[in-house]
Amino acid sequence: MLYHLNFGLIWKNIGKLEWGLLLSLELAVVAIAIGVVIGLGLALIYEQSSRPVRALVSLYVEFIRNVPLLLLVYLVFYGIPTVVDIRYDGVTSFLATLSLYAGAYLVEIFRAGLAAVPRGLTDAGRAIGLTPLQGFIHVRLPTMFRVILPSLSNTFVSLFKDTSVASVLAVPELTYGAQWINFNTFRIVEVYAVVTPMYLIAGYGILGALRLLERRFAVS
Repeated sequence: MLYHLNFGLIWKNIGKLEWGLLLSLELAVVAIAIGVVIGLGLALIYEQSSRPVRALVSLYVEFIRNVPLLLLVYLVFYGIPTVVDIRYDGVTSFLATLSLYAGAYLVEIFRAGLAAVPRGLTDAGRAIGLTPLQGFIHVRLPTMFRVILPSLSNTFVSLFKDTSVASVLAVPELTYGAQWINFNTFRIVEVYAVVTPMYLIAGYGILGALRLLERRFAVS
C-alpha cells in the first residue's frame, strides 16, 4: 500500500504549529532568564563560600546534569504534588523544571568564565579606586560574558530544543501541536516534514543572533 502525501490537512491546522512555536520560544526565553539568575548566583556563591556550601552547589549541579530532563519533568509535575500539598499547571511545572535544568548547566559555564577573567584586570580596577562591587559589575562581569558567549550560544539553542519535552505534560508547544495534528489526521510524514524546518529555522535564528553578539563583544 503506497503512502500518498497530503499537506492540505496540515495547512488547515497550521495555526496550532504557529502558536506552538511562539509558546516554545516563550518557554525558552523565560527558562533561560531564570536559569541565568540561578547559574550566576550559584557560581558566585560557589566562588565565595565555604566547602560545605560548595558541596551543596556541586550536588545540585551533578544531580540535575546526570538525570534525564524527561524524568525531572515527571518528578516535578507528578512527584512533588504527591508529597507536598501543592498544585500547578503543566506550563508552570515545566518552566520550573527547565529553569532548574538550565541553571545547573549555566553554573559551570559561569564558574569557568569567572575563573578566566585575568587577575590583572581586577587589580587594575582596585588601583583606580573601584569598590569590590563596582569592580565586579564594571570589570569582571563584562569580561566574563565576552569569554563565555560561545558556550552560552550552544546552551541556549539546546534549551530551546528541550522545550519539546513539555509535550508530555500536554503543554501546547510546537511538538504537542504536531502530535495533535498527527493524532487527528494521521498525516505523520507531512506534519513532521513541516515541524522540522520550523525548529531548524528558529534554532538557526537564535544561533545567528547570538553569533552577532559574539562578534560584537568578542575578546580581541
